[in-house]
Amino acid sequence: MMYTTPRIKKIYGKIQKKLFYMIPEKWDRVYLYASVEEGMNKLETGEMYFYYFPKGILKKDPVNVYEIPNKFNIDEAKYFKIADELYGIIKELRKECINVSDKAWSNVIISVENFKFKVEYGFQDLKNSKYNSYDRHIIFRYVYLNTSINTYNKKERMIIEDYIRSTYLKREKKEIYVEPIYRIEQNNVIDYQRENEEILVESAEKSKKPINFNYEIKNDYQGKKRKKTAYISEEEEKEKLEQTVKKQVERTIRGASEEYKNQILNFDKKN
Repeated sequence: MMYTTPRIKKIYGKIQKKLFYMIPEKWDRVYLYASVEEGMNKLETGEMYFYYFPKGILKKDPVNVYEIPNKFNIDEAKYFKIADELYGIIKELRKECINVSDKAWSNVIISVENFKFKVEYGFQDLKNSKYNSYDRHIIFRYVYLNTSINTYNKKERMIIEDYIRSTYLKREKKEIYVEPIYRIEQNNVIDYQRENEEILVESAEKSKKPINFNYEIKNDYQGKKRKKTAYISEEEEKEKLEQTVKKQVERTIRGASEEYKNQILNFDKKN
């Protein structure tokens, strides 16, 4: 396989980490589509979307990447900036593939399933294709998300049926790369948000000023929110002060000479 240089494998790793970071809950599998086209002045444009299937005993519908900010109450602008970074890595992958083979792929489909990372490179002429961006999205959902054709409207079913007929007549040229992946400790956007909240709590304790922040309860699909207020009370402050003084005295005793230590203990007994 041509796309297996150390540099390209490093980019594969960057894509995996970014994908894992962007999914805010446990999941079973992920499917991503991206296209890159060169326009005037070598300006690269295209599209990207991905879906993941939440992990659970019951069968769950796939979640679209663009639904995540609203679903998990994540700042939309910051989240889509991360999505732009992921697309930037995919463009980096394309440039490196061109350096290796002099062949420019037009689109890529990335999937993570059953501990395997799979990349399918397509070489279609997207500019002159009979399928537009909307059509390709419908076809991707049908083929990779395994959704029933009955869930699509009449226009969408016609697109899918035409695609099925076309694949029988003409086999698309693809390059496929597969590698095993192993479980890695990777924080996601929700973990990062919670870390920031802990910093806010710690800051509030030091300043003794209350601080409020809202966030959506995980798996609360009714959109309910709860408030958390962090502050330090007078009783807690007094107890902290007493503990601090006690520790200072203990450190002083441990560091003193034996003679001075006995003087302190004898003085304590007399009083």
